Formats: sequence, C-alpha cells, structure tokens
Amino acid sequence: MKTYFLNPPFLPRYSRQSRSPSITKSNTLYFPYYLAYAAGAAEKAGHDVKLADAIANQWSLEQTIENVKSFNPKLIVIDTSTASIYNDTGLGKRLMEVLPNAHVTLTGTFPTKMTEYALNLNGSHSVCVGEYDYTARDLATALEKGKPIDSVPGLAYLDKQGKAVSTGEAQLVKNLDDLPWASKIYLKHFGRKGIGQYFYASVTWPELMLLTARGCPWNCSFCNIPLKQSYRMRSVKDVADEFEFIQKEMPWVNEIMVEDDTFPVVRKRTIELCDELIQRGIKLKWSCNARVTTDLDSMKKMRQAGCRLMCVGFESASQEVLDSIQKRSVMQRQYDFMKEAKQVGIKVNGCFIFGLPGDTPETMRKTIEMAKRLNPNTAQFYPLQAYPGQESYDWAKKNGYLVTEDFRQWITEEGMHTTTVRQPGLEPEEVLKWCNRARLEFYTSPKFIAKMIPQALGDPAEAVRMAKAGRVLFKHLATYVVSDKARVVEKKAKV
Repeated sequence: MKTYFLNPPFLPRYSRQSRSPSITKSNTLYFPYYLAYAAGAAEKAGHDVKLADAIANQWSLEQTIENVKSFNPKLIVIDTSTASIYNDTGLGKRLMEVLPNAHVTLTGTFPTKMTEYALNLNGSHSVCVGEYDYTARDLATALEKGKPIDSVPGLAYLDKQGKAVSTGEAQLVKNLDDLPWASKIYLKHFGRKGIGQYFYASVTWPELMLLTARGCPWNCSFCNIPLKQSYRMRSVKDVADEFEFIQKEMPWVNEIMVEDDTFPVVRKRTIELCDELIQRGIKLKWSCNARVTTDLDSMKKMRQAGCRLMCVGFESASQEVLDSIQKRSVMQRQYDFMKEAKQVGIKVNGCFIFGLPGDTPETMRKTIEMAKRLNPNTAQFYPLQAYPGQESYDWAKKNGYLVTEDFRQWITEEGMHTTTVRQPGLEPEEVLKWCNRARLEFYTSPKFIAKMIPQALGDPAEAVRMAKAGRVLFKHLATYVVSDKARVVEKKAKV
C-alpha cells in the first residue's frame, strides 16, 4: 500500500529530530532518522513507501501538499515536535481534506506524551504512541486489508463520542538488526544530493546519521529522548556490515554520526565493535554521543577504530545542580574525562545547560569558566527546555515555574532555543543572555582560536566544517557585541 512518511515544512532548517528541536546557531540540520527507520520497516514489509523531508527540500506548505497528492498515498505518517505541533496538525488537516481516502497519523515525543491533546487538535485520524516502526508498518497493513485500526498496537484515536481510545502498548523492536540500514534508506529516498543538505556543526561534512542502539539506561531529568530505560543494541556484525557498506558504496561520505543516546554504554560491546571495525580495515571517521563516565580503555579503542569526536553533556559546573537533574556524574570526572579524551586524540563537543534547578548567576558564571577551561573542540550552550513528559516539565509545572503552556513559545519567533521556565530570581530572558554570553566568550577566547587555526590549515574537511558552521555562528556572535543580548549582571566567580 502507498505510504508517505513526511518530515513536514515549518521554519527553515528546523531540526525536529534534535533532542531540543529548533533552528540552531550553527547551521545544523538533523537527519529525520527515526522517521527513516520506520519508513524502512514499512518498505521491508512490502509497502510502496516514499520518505520526504520538506525542511531539507525547502518546500513550502503548498509544494508539500502537491508532492503528497502526486504520490496519492493511503497512509500519511507525519513527524512532529513540541514547538511545531500546531503547524504539523494544520498540515494534517489540509491533507485530510485534499486526500479524503488517506489515513493521517502523527508520530514523535509530543503525541506520545500529550496524546489526547494532540488528537484534539483534529489534525490526524490517529497518533502513534511510543516507538512507531512496527505501529506504522502494521497500520499500513491493516488499512490495506480493510481491518479496523484498533487491531494495531501503539495507536490512539478519538471514538465517535470524542473520547481518546488506546489500542495498547506499542510493539518495541526487540531485534534492531531486523530494521533496514539508515544509510540504504537515505541513499534510496534522498540520494547523494539530498544527503548533502544535512549538516552537523561538530562533524565533518558530508555525514550520515544512524543508530547502533536505542534507549538509554540513564535518566537525566531534562532529557527529551524517547524510550528511556529501554536500552537495546544492534549486533556488532550488523553495525560493522553497515559501516562496510557505506565505505564501499558511499565513498563521498566523510563521517558517520552515531546518534545513539549514549554510544559507549556497554564497555564489552564497545570494545568488540571497535575491534571488528579495525579487523575489517574500515577507515571511516565517526563520532558519537557519550558520557564523561566513558573509561580510558574504551576511548583508546574507539580512537583506533576511527572515532573522531564525542558529543558529551557536561551541563553544569555545580555539583548541586548536577545532582538536581539526576546526572549521576561528579565534577572531577568532568576534568579527568576531558584530559583522557585529549590524551587519546578524540575531539569533544561539550554541551552545557543554563537555567537548571538551583542555577544562579554565580553557578552559570562558573559553568562558563569551566567550559573555557575544558576547551572542547566545539561547545553548545542551551537554556533549560522543559518538554512534556520530562521530569523537568513536571517539576516546573508543579512549582509554578512554567511561564506558558502555549507550545508555540517553546522556540523564539526566529525558531531558536528559548526557555519557558521562570525560577525565583532567574528570568527566562536572563537565562538566554547567559547562553549568549557563554557562546561569545567561548568562541572568541584566544585559547579556542589558537586551537582552531592549525586544525583548519591541517585538514580540509575541518576547514569546510568550520566554514559551514562559522558563517552562521559568527553572525550571532556579532549581534551579541553590538546589543544587550549577552549583557548579564554577575558577580565574578572562579572554578
């Protein structure tokens, strides 16, 4: 059956798949990788599938509708996010009008956590709740065979009385090796030119984004990832086979971003996978998400196997703040980890969050000083974004810290990061200024610049990465210098 998987239009270069969906200040655009895996599962089951990314294609609303109409699907699967939910359901409503014989369903963390709310926006016939690879596949099969949708686990819909009805818990993909490779899905549906539209500011371009595992055994209160506490891994052989395929069939790919929530969770598996890549002679560069708890031996093996960079959440320079978000890390390990990463030659993209529970101007100043002292290869500075379903959202709502429940306000008018949390003595506008201040101080520090110049001169791929990210980033830095966007009131503090 014809099934259309759609990352719908919204703001230019808006990354729905990011943990904090927005337009970045570094030109980053995420692959719609969860949508791609679900499209692959439906395709593997024999359905006629089209996967399209209206954001990457720069389609308008009308262009998107015409493209969907030309395919004439019977099932339309629309990805969503918190800040774009009204936009996405508005498109769903239009598609229900122009394709009255098609079933429209929504996916993503928002409809999973705010199911009834999403249904009552009347922009779909149903929503997928939880992991949706098999839900979307089985929904396509049920519609093709004329079966009722209540036979498909993982769905919710409104009955004739307008009451939300659940079809039961979604079927998790127990064996991730059963899913087609993201690389093959991208190649078939996007092609080389389409893949080149994506960019991750810390990773050399062109890159691919894929998963070797799903879920995370950690439970940080601010994290917006789906399916916490459901950690599953692909086999070492399956991952190595995909790397080998990319190296042979897509030689123009410069790097792989392993977008597992935390790649080196299981030390034994990490070592085995790296050994397999080394044994097969795979020369691809790759990067991954990791934690400061990653041990030195794992890092050594990862580097030998081609790991170029780890994206790591340091979050804060305050142990009390780290404890408040259930980070389960200690300050000294932050510094030890960075020292070990530099020792083995793996670059680090450091992530820091401002406006966390217990944050003050003093703790945020310490975090800036820590970021400069750690001196990672790149750094990201976010305001706390409390999404429905997170513990941080519940905390903010319970304490009266949530400024609004208009989900359009989860990004700025320009589509960039903001915060809707107001703690006592800490206004949202001040938190944003601290993020801007951190960005300005970090990226203009002599220590950072001195590191980047030889890196760009010594590696053309690094020079391209810096140019693509820098042309956007430095426009923002320039505005901080001539405006009050990075002017903060503070007391000097040292780490």
